[in-house]
Amino acid sequence: MPVYTPDEKLRLEQLRTLRRRWLKDQELSPREPVVPPKKPWPVEAFWQRFLEPRTFWRLSMFKAYNAGVFTLTRLLIPAWVVHYYVKYHIMAKPYGIVSLKPRLFPGDTVIETGEVIPPMKEDDHGHH
Repeated sequence: MPVYTPDEKLRLEQLRTLRRRWLKDQELSPREPVVPPKKPWPVEAFWQRFLEPRTFWRLSMFKAYNAGVFTLTRLLIPAWVVHYYVKYHIMAKPYGIVSLKPRLFPGDTVIETGEVIPPMKEDDHGHH
């Protein structure tokens, strides 16, 4: 075992203390690592603000979405189904659905307007 002088002993003790302090400093506290906040991109910043709970935008978008879903599912689609059913399956009014218009001849009466079709003019062309 080497024999150290008092100066060497003091120096070794100081080195041990410094090493222990350095090792202790390497341990991270719960608050570390401390990094500066990064500046988000514009779209990312918008979504971060948008997704915060209880913000005006989020509440108004939620209300608009709910109103749109209600309107579509409870009003528009049922109204379209009822309209289709009434138009193509129930309506008994004549000429409500016209698949082929009836031919009109001179002297016939148009049902919708009551107009009488005038007789055709006979032109004397001399040929035909």
